[in-house]
Order: sequence, then structure tokens, then C-alpha cells
Amino acid sequence: MLYAIIGEDVPGSLEKRLAARPAHLKRLIELQDAGRLIVAGPCPATDSPDPGPAGFSGSVVIAEFESLEAARAWADADPYVAAGIYGKVTVKPFRKVLPA
Repeated sequence: MLYAIIGEDVPGSLEKRLAARPAHLKRLIELQDAGRLIVAGPCPATDSPDPGPAGFSGSVVIAEFESLEAARAWADADPYVAAGIYGKVTVKPFRKVLPA
């Protein structure tokens, strides 16, 4: 089943985010290589694809996991969680409708 993982950045975490990004991307690439990643990316803090020093307000990952518990465990092990970048992480089932 698919799950949406929504991480919300704490204010002022851009430097930490940039430092933890390689480890964060490594895990996403592993999901992609396994054919389980639907989409992943950051949410700019401003209405711009490159928010500059404003940074990001969070991230969204939609991927396939065996269960809600497995998705939560994967989210809890994210380097952004360990680095204190995410102040809140929400994991919930997701049902893809479009594109078909």
C-alpha cells in the first residue's frame, strides 16, 4: 500500500537540512531503486522553486510500504528526524487515483 509521509521543518533548520541531505537522499534512492517511490521532494518556504535562505517548510514522500507501521518506522529513521530538522512527521495511508 502507498503511504504519504509529511515532514514539517522547524524554523531555521536550513543549514542542518543541507548537511543531512546526502543521507536523506540515499534512503530515497534506495526506495526508488526498489520501485517503491512514487514522488518525493521538499516544500519551499516561499513561492519559488529556489527559496534561497528562506529554506524549506518540510518535505513530502509518497512510497509503498508493507504496512503503516513499516512506513512509520522508515520515517522515524530519516536523517532529517535524527538531525532535528523535522519538528513533526505525519504518516498516513495514501490512495493514488491520478494519474492512472
